Order: sequence, then structure tokens, then C-alpha cells
Amino acid sequence: MSEYVTRVNESKKEAVARLKEMFSETQDFFFADYRGMSVDQITQLRRKLRENNAEFRVVKNRYAKIALQQLEKPDVSEYLVGPTAMALSMGDSSAVAKEIYALTKDWSLEVKGGIVDGNVFDSAQVEAFSKLPGRMELLAMLMGTMNAPVQNFVYALNAVPTKLVRTLQAVADQKAAQ
Repeated sequence: MSEYVTRVNESKKEAVARLKEMFSETQDFFFADYRGMSVDQITQLRRKLRENNAEFRVVKNRYAKIALQQLEKPDVSEYLVGPTAMALSMGDSSAVAKEIYALTKDWSLEVKGGIVDGNVFDSAQVEAFSKLPGRMELLAMLMGTMNAPVQNFVYALNAVPTKLVRTLQAVADQKAAQ
């Protein structure tokens, strides 16, 4: 009996260690209730999330709590109740949130909350986050905003010599016509 208990304890420790390893590789997590989803739907969701550099895993709540506590992540025990799956984002977490929320409309997938950049988000905050542009889009918008004044300044500097050249050309054309 003692040997059986030892094996069970070892397998639990290994499960927590695997989760801890997965959680340490990512900053952003989304928690979802997957009740009512078919195996085919979960497979499709996993495939779509893989395209966005993310994984979708069904987790044991107790093991996930222990692994997150050991990694000193924020307390999310309120989301680790009932059947729970986690979307682990290794890339653009906004794209992952968009994908999950797009599927909640058609499937019985319910987002419970998440951790984004170390901040705990509830379901409403994750939904609002999913509606924001992605990181690369935000950087492009920022660069465009930063580039516009410089570009306008260059056009203004370039306009003076251009006008001078055009004026001189017009005077030369006028003198040639006389």
C-alpha cells in the first residue's frame, strides 16, 4: 500500500512539474470553461491557437494552483474552479484572446479570466483586451505617429528649394519666350 501511495505522490509531483515548466515558458494565460464542447471543437481550437503560437490545455485545478504559486504568479484560484482549460500564449496574446472570443460566439466556450503581463483580468477585461489591436499593430501606429511630424518637417524644408527652382524655371521660360 505504501509503495502505491509513493507512486501516486510521485506522479502528482511530476504533473505539477510539467505544468510549472509550461507556465514558466509563457507570461500570458487565459482560463476557460470548456463544458459542452465536443472533442472536434477542442481540436479545432487547439489548431487555431497553435497558429497564434499558443497552446490550449485542460488542467487539473489543484495542480495548476500549486504550479502557479511556486512560480509566484498572481492568485487566480477564483478562475480555477470547475472544468478548466488554459490557453497559454507564447506570442501575441491579443491575437489569442481575439481567437478565443471569436469562438465563444459559436461554441459553448466560456472565458473565466486570465493573466496578461502579470495582471489578473476578469472575463470582461479579457474581452475588452481582445478588442484592442495587436502588439505589432500598436507599434506600427506608434511609429506612424512618431514619423508624421518629421516627415512633414522634411516636406517643409524641401518645399522652399523646390519653389525657388520652379520660380527660376518660370523666369527662364518667360525670358526665352521674349
